[in-house]
Amino acid sequence: MQGIADYEFIRALGESNYGTNYLANAPARLGIAASEVVVKVIAGPTSDDAFRRATRELKHFSVADSDRLVAVYDAGRHGGAFYYAMEYLPLGSLEKPATALDKARAVHAVRDAALAAHALHERGIAHRDIKPANILIADDGGRLSDLGLSQLLSPGMVMTGLGQIGLEYTDPAIMTGGAASRASDVWSLGACLHFALTGHGVYGDLRSTEPLLLVRTILASQPTLDADLPPAAADLIASCLDNDVTARPKTAAAVAEGAAGIASGLGAGV
Repeated sequence: MQGIADYEFIRALGESNYGTNYLANAPARLGIAASEVVVKVIAGPTSDDAFRRATRELKHFSVADSDRLVAVYDAGRHGGAFYYAMEYLPLGSLEKPATALDKARAVHAVRDAALAAHALHERGIAHRDIKPANILIADDGGRLSDLGLSQLLSPGMVMTGLGQIGLEYTDPAIMTGGAASRASDVWSLGACLHFALTGHGVYGDLRSTEPLLLVRTILASQPTLDADLPPAAADLIASCLDNDVTARPKTAAAVAEGAAGIASGLGAGV
């Protein structure tokens, strides 16, 4: 694929939820300082109704009042395909950073993702897919990316779609039919914080990549925290992952505050 609408693609950046991300030259009409943007092209044609719902969701993200969310510049449909353009962050993600991250910087990125999630929650939106691959690294911390549009474009999606989300970073209640919420995003933030500090998830080595097998393994397991976590981090993560949602931090902002304290204790970072 060479481009879409007036976006000239430079190279593919990889697959993400139900689409492909491309690095593209930024059209002058966007009126932004950056010369490059990321364009996500959603796989398959989209109906008029799906397009309306997706653009409405993008509008919510654009007014969520958080500079910790990846900036969205544009959205449209071309040749039946839906796309949107967002800021390009070349430092990579928490999952795959362009250069090695110290723990403090990794925790700062999770803190910023939590601030972004809180802004979404205040707009009545649950992100639904907070995971290390969707926490991008910036010079001043992190950005929360991937807007969960796959769920808007595929309403009613159940188990067949779970392989597109980060299952080991998803509240198990979602897998058993629960609704996405502040509490489920808080669970995901806790799991991401564990990854930032240890480099692995709370379920250890999940060998299968087949969604139904992963779900079965996760639902038959209990999250296990690394024994070497700092006490404050262990306490915060454990509360985020509590089966009792009333025992979890009440807001993602509270998670951000706790993560900021942990990062401060680690020393160097952003």
